[in-house]
Formats: sequence, structure tokens, C-alpha cells
Amino acid sequence: MTTGVAPATDPRSRADGLGWVSRAVFPDDRVHLTVGGVVPAGQREVARYAVVPSVARARFLVPLGSPRAGAASLLAYNALRPPKVRALRAALGGLARFGAAGLAPFPTLTVSVPVGASVTELVLTERLAAALGGTPLLAACGVRPPDPNAKPTLQLFTVDGRPRGYAKIGWNDATRALVTAEAGALRALRAVTGVPDHPVPPGLLTETAWAGQAVAVIEPLPPDVRGVPADDPPRIAALLAVARRGAAPGVSRTLAASTFLSRLAAQAERAATAGVAGVAGVAGAAGARAVAAVAVLTRRHGDTTVEFGHWHGDWVPWNLGTYAGRLVAWDWEHSGPDVPVGFDLAHDAFQRSLVLRGEPAAVAAAAVDAHLGRHGARLGLDAARRALVADAYLLEMWLRTWRLADAGAGWNASLHPALLDVIEKRHSE
Repeated sequence: MTTGVAPATDPRSRADGLGWVSRAVFPDDRVHLTVGGVVPAGQREVARYAVVPSVARARFLVPLGSPRAGAASLLAYNALRPPKVRALRAALGGLARFGAAGLAPFPTLTVSVPVGASVTELVLTERLAAALGGTPLLAACGVRPPDPNAKPTLQLFTVDGRPRGYAKIGWNDATRALVTAEAGALRALRAVTGVPDHPVPPGLLTETAWAGQAVAVIEPLPPDVRGVPADDPPRIAALLAVARRGAAPGVSRTLAASTFLSRLAAQAERAATAGVAGVAGVAGAAGARAVAAVAVLTRRHGDTTVEFGHWHGDWVPWNLGTYAGRLVAWDWEHSGPDVPVGFDLAHDAFQRSLVLRGEPAAVAAAAVDAHLGRHGARLGLDAARRALVADAYLLEMWLRTWRLADAGAGWNASLHPALLDVIEKRHSE
């Protein structure tokens, strides 16, 4: 732990993770933030947070308004976290049970608003509490380095420590689009009930536009949910349930006749003409390569028929859990309809390689081929369809990378330009 009192400054002026989170959660200049200081005259305090472990190395903002809520913010869903993180949060949660006294070694962030001002207008937590029925809520927030593709997320708790929801904040074009997409996906999934093998999604509690941001509040996961192992075998029945949403298997269509290919081609054309985050010209050249890749994809696989359906869009072990014998799936922000069935299986292999094992894009692409080779037949994929799914998925992934960069998130260095290089090499073989 780090002791000592931080300077009495507004953390929103900082360039680190604490500054990034503070600006997203408290964007209105009428809200006064003070670390290690006092509430200014003419302001009234509305919330206090322990900055753990220090201002310079902040990792958590823990609410100080209720010991039970503070402890819950550190202890809830710990079973889903890596062992070292779990141990740290458990120790901090024990201190939080004593409230401000237990967390006294850490700096305090005080939030205040002008006397007489509308708290529900200025403070997101108060706005969400009103939208969720008026029960007072306290918020906790993890802090990590600034990331234009990441969304600050408030864990909302009642005063007695009951989880109430997760508020995801879309603060730039890229993250606003992701928050809006997940809200739309969860609204649509309300109709998917009683479908055998379909994973249980969290519910959408409310969605709002606030201070130029998109905010979606997702219901809490079941308290006893457990993450699936990193080496969990693919759950084919669940993947098919996601793709079909309780309907009969779709009639196979040729890739050339699909709206998926039309959408892919249109996005590649936009990438060829759009500038990205101050690198116009570079983006256009990459987009031209994507246009060429779509043309090759069409020549190679246009006459191949395949079933189309929905996909989760980020089907990976760390977005899956089990509870009461059911599979639970969260983070539906990349979900969408009308993609070749098998995309989630391909994504699972690609991300396990790229993220869990830290392998380069070329190795991750080979992992897709291997995964589809082992399990694709259970999805109705013969050799020709497996090749279509793999090639189309990799191009979809590069275009996702471009969409995020175009929306201000910057390029994913693991995927650009490496993934385009991989796609072109595959097309030349």
C-alpha cells in the first residue's frame, strides 16, 4: 500500500488512467473533484472514493459511502478473476468492510456539485439511480491505462452491498458504437427464451445518452457464476443456438448472393477512401488492399454455399461462465446477424492464440484453420465451407480493426498491418 496525501488537484487534468476515467465519469466542469483537499465553498459533497493504491498508480476507485458496498465492489465476482488479482481484491475487500477507517491509508477523491444544482443532471450515478427506480446507488470503477477502445465501467451497488448493474460508458465514437451495439443486441436477445443450449445473456436494465456519452446498464451476472477454463473445448451446441436463435437450420446460400459479402465489400470501399486518426493515405492504401482481398474472396468462394446466422462476435473463454448448469455469455458488443455459421468458432481459436498465448497473427490464422478442421464438421462445414469461413472471418476481423480505428480507437498493432499481410499470403497460395 502507498501512504501519504496526494496533492489537492483535479485528477481530470492527468494524462494517465485516473485522468481518463475521471473525465469519462465526471465530464461536466460544474462537478468539482478534489484529491486530498476539502470541498470548496458553495459546493456540497455527493460522493467519496478511495483511490487504490495511490493517485500515481491508481487501479480502483472504491466508494466510501457504505462499508458493505465498498467491500462488495472488491469481492463480487472474484471467482472470475486471475488468482493474483483475486488475492489482492480479497485483501482490499477485507479493509473496505471497515469503511473509511479501513481504507484510510489511501488517498480520497471527493466529488461535489454547486449548492442547489441538480445532482441527477450532473452526476451519472445519481442519474442511473433515478432511472433504475430511485434506490440510492454507489459506484466503483476499475482504473487502467487510457485506451481509446476501452469503456470505463461503473459497478453499481445498493447501500447494503447488493450488485445492481454494470454501467458501460461510451465516451468516443468507437466506444459509443460498441455500447450502442451491445444494448441493441441485448434488447433483441430478450426474445430468445427457452431455446435449448442458448447461453444466458445478461439483461439490459437501461440505456441513456448523457453528457455526449452513450451509457448502457447491464444487469449483474449471477453471484455464483464461474468462468470456463481457458482450455474449455468448443461448445458446438451453444454456438449453433446462438447462430439460429431457436429457428430451424437456415437454408444455405452462396457467398456471392449474401448480404454479408455486400456489407464486407461496402466497408472495404469505405476503408479505401477514409482517413484514420490523422494517418490519411496510409488508411486508404490499406483499404485498397482490403478491396482487393474482397475480390479474391469472391473469386475463390463466391459459388460456395454456407449457412448464415447470428454470432456473439467475441466468443472467448473470458466472456463465458457457468451457473446452475447453464452457460452464461456476456460482452455482446460485436454481435450481429447474417454471418457465415462458424465465425464464433473461428474467433475462439484466433483469440486464444493471439491473446492467451501471445502468438502473431499468422499463427492465430493457422489456429483458425486447425480449429475448424477439428470441429467444423459438427457445424455442417465441409472442407470448402471451412476454407470460406476462415478466409471470410479473417477479413471481417481486419475490417473490425479498421472500423475501430476509423472511429478514433487507433490501430490494433497486433492486427494491422499484419493481418492484411496474412490474408494476402493466403490468397496467393
